Amino acid sequence: MLNSLRFRLFAIILGPLLLIALGIGIWRLASAQQTAQEVFDRNLLVTALAVSRDVASRDGDAISVETAQLLSRSAGEPVRYHVYAPDGVFVTGFASPPVPIDFEWDRSQTFAYFDAVSRGRDVRVLRLQYVTQIAGFSGPFVVTVWQDNAQRQAFVQAQVLRALGVMAALLGATAVVVWFGVRLGLKPLLDLEDAISRRSPADLSPIRRRVPDEVQGLVTRINRLFGQVSASMEAQSAFISDAAHQLRNPIAGLRALGDSIRSARSLESAQERAADLVEAARGAGVLAESLMTLERARAASDLALASQVDVATLTQRLFDQMAAEQTRGIRMTASIAPGPVTMMADETMLREAVRNLVHNALVHGGPSLSEIVLTLEVTDTQVLITVADDGRGVALEDFAKIRARFGQADAGNGSGLGLTIAEAVAQSHKGRLEILPVERGFAVALLLPLRPHG
Repeated sequence: MLNSLRFRLFAIILGPLLLIALGIGIWRLASAQQTAQEVFDRNLLVTALAVSRDVASRDGDAISVETAQLLSRSAGEPVRYHVYAPDGVFVTGFASPPVPIDFEWDRSQTFAYFDAVSRGRDVRVLRLQYVTQIAGFSGPFVVTVWQDNAQRQAFVQAQVLRALGVMAALLGATAVVVWFGVRLGLKPLLDLEDAISRRSPADLSPIRRRVPDEVQGLVTRINRLFGQVSASMEAQSAFISDAAHQLRNPIAGLRALGDSIRSARSLESAQERAADLVEAARGAGVLAESLMTLERARAASDLALASQVDVATLTQRLFDQMAAEQTRGIRMTASIAPGPVTMMADETMLREAVRNLVHNALVHGGPSLSEIVLTLEVTDTQVLITVADDGRGVALEDFAKIRARFGQADAGNGSGLGLTIAEAVAQSHKGRLEILPVERGFAVALLLPLRPHG
């Protein structure tokens, strides 16, 4: 339930409303208390003035009928009164008005309000002082009136309950609207879930269903994921197909050589055919390794490109190693940019790309090949690795052919995967491979973006 999107939206919308309702309730309570105090205190003042008027006009005798009615039904709760003369002599009213022990009255004030206790109940008291002459007594007379607080509390409670009732009704109506509104709002997501669940596992086509703008980003990412999975499956299928197709002939050749060794009539003949078998097995191994390298280059992830690689050092060491291993007397020179050239890359795949470009020149340069030159240049945005030779070269119309898998301009000993592997590595590094037009020989370049690190 807590993980429900509907519940979360419900809580996010109603949560602040509940806090606002709580704040309004607290404010309404304080406002009702203030209103009750103003209204009931004003009523006490009116009652005290009426009593003082009657006492002055009747020389301390009983108050008028009108004032008595005012006292008996004032704001729903009877008001009691007490009057005493300047010398403290009791004039009229109830005896012993409620006065707190710690009450100190400033005689300069005409009237004062205070809270007290009368007969065990909380009361609100008003003490009014005025100067007059009654029955021979002259000076400041004091009228005290008081009223039980129960009616005040009932008034405050009624006001608060009324406000709470209104807010509860509004919150209830809002909750119902939000609950069903969220349900309707989530319907496109439920429809999307239903559409996806109805698909077959093999259906990776993009989702074409109309969805709200807020969900469009999610659908776009799902479609992108479908595309990546589809491309990965196609690449895997192509790899299996290529491997089966390209290894079929070498394996058949190995089998034939094996049969010929078994049927050889002499030891010398068997040894010659065994040497051919070893060479054929080596060629099949190189082909299988090239296929695996191509697949790893295609499947390279961003995580594999998260290490810092000094391309200058890597290229120089690899080129020196290959120059030392070749035995044809070909002059191999390198022009590497000075200093470390650091970029985010997959070191293993980058080494394989450069190795394949150099190996491609050695294998396909032909009899006229005498020199291979490797150049590494750095700009503000990219690294440029160029391998050029002075061999037989490739005709312009064959460029597309040699970039394809297993493509060769002329039949040779290579697997036809060298440029394909290098291009796959370049693409996995967000770069590209370019065949450069030259007057003599063949030149190819890897252009890799120089990603800042740190």
